Amino acid sequence: MAQVRAKKYLGQHFLRDLEIARRIAESLPLREAMPVLEIGPGTGVLTRFLLENPLINLTAVEIDRESVDYLHIHYPTLKLIEGDFLKMDLNELYDDKFCVIGNFPYNISSQIFFKVLDYRDKIPCVCGMLQKEVAERIASKPGKKAYGILSVLIQAFYSVDYLFTVSEHVFDPPPKVKSAVIRFTRNEVQHLDCDEKLFKTVVKTAFNQRRKTMRNSLKPLVGKENPMYEDAIFDKRPEQLDVESFVYLTNLVEKALKI
Repeated sequence: MAQVRAKKYLGQHFLRDLEIARRIAESLPLREAMPVLEIGPGTGVLTRFLLENPLINLTAVEIDRESVDYLHIHYPTLKLIEGDFLKMDLNELYDDKFCVIGNFPYNISSQIFFKVLDYRDKIPCVCGMLQKEVAERIASKPGKKAYGILSVLIQAFYSVDYLFTVSEHVFDPPPKVKSAVIRFTRNEVQHLDCDEKLFKTVVKTAFNQRRKTMRNSLKPLVGKENPMYEDAIFDKRPEQLDVESFVYLTNLVEKALKI
């Protein structure tokens, strides 16, 4: 462990509890052999358990040179890519479906999940650890305080399970917050019944002013005066709307923008 220094700018907090690493590895619901991409293996605490699973064809991507050198020495059979996951073209890496797993860096976890959404047709499952607050947002249901942009965009295409909470004391260095392990499983939705680019814009615009009603929060998109505001959905606040309601709302906005 001493050979790899945790770097703050990379959001590194190395897990040192083997039992938790084992539980994360076992959270992948594999019934058949499947390629798995581990993001940010660090010192390989999770990697060791993934390599032990005969159903997993593991590839890891790591941006930190010290970690790469460490992994080459301690896990010589590991297929390891040195690079930035956020800049990778995953279509060049995988022709077919693959799962994603990792102890995700806190500072880029949301960006990782937005990228997963871009490749959702290839990624049937995501498991990993991240900041507890972000995990709660992703898993939250409508009507809850934590419900927000990530909740809607991810739940549009994935079922989300909040698996368990992890203490800050099992990391080196310990983060200032608790962590959590969650799992996304791809649902049956292939395409939303609306303009998906506009859907993202509507969701983000709505939650940017989450305390306001939809009538007020969407004014930046469609202006102050519009006949669509007569619909009762505009009396609600964004946290009251489920995915289907946002799809309905997006179609209203699209019609309004064409007038």
